[in-house]
Amino acid sequence: MSVTLGQTITRPRPGVARPRLHPFPPPLNPGDRLSRAEFERRYLAHPEIKKAELVEGVVYMPTPVRFALHGEPHAWLMGWLGVYVAATPPVRIGDNATVRLDFENEVQPDALLRLDPAQGGRSHIDEDGYVAGPPELIVEIAAGSTSYDLHDKKRAYARNGVQEYLAIQVYDRRIDWFSLEEGVYRPLPADEAGVLRSRAFPGLWLDTEAFWAGDLAQMLAVLQRGLESEEHAAFVARLGE
Repeated sequence: MSVTLGQTITRPRPGVARPRLHPFPPPLNPGDRLSRAEFERRYLAHPEIKKAELVEGVVYMPTPVRFALHGEPHAWLMGWLGVYVAATPPVRIGDNATVRLDFENEVQPDALLRLDPAQGGRSHIDEDGYVAGPPELIVEIAAGSTSYDLHDKKRAYARNGVQEYLAIQVYDRRIDWFSLEEGVYRPLPADEAGVLRSRAFPGLWLDTEAFWAGDLAQMLAVLQRGLESEEHAAFVARLGE
């Protein structure tokens, strides 16, 4: 190597690594198109990211959660679902649990209900502790995420066999409870009192007017009527078998 007069040669000090030009693994950004394996690799490498989802191979990172538009109604729904689960063993409940649906979809729904395979469920808890396969019911509160909750995510849920999908659309003050029929989601009709009734989980009744009024006591009163119904008693007996 030739050196010109006045030139200074800088050599790396022993034991000091050269800086990397690119971080490894790469960052996780909204809009990235990734496989589920690569999504998990990047997600696990960045613990500062609190929530990210892979929907149809595209990364979504929800915005911060507002109290009135998401946090409070989410708590109402968890209380409502918790009472149902307490009265309906062995139904299991999850809050923001990671669900591995397929190689392009890994989601964290606001809430879910599922049955273990022994009771006829199609999901299981895998060796990493995640839900693998479709839960029987997924619940999403769509405030800032309506654009994909009601489109790409809905299609992914249907294709993977999620039996029911309850979508709470806060800005539109609309609740859609979809039931999977021949591979297509069809909305469950409300009765004359505005009560929606699950088919996958008999006795799970939701008073939509009480929900929008923030009347948790009325929501639970209507749920209690569902829990006292004959169809709920038959469902519990069937699960016990």
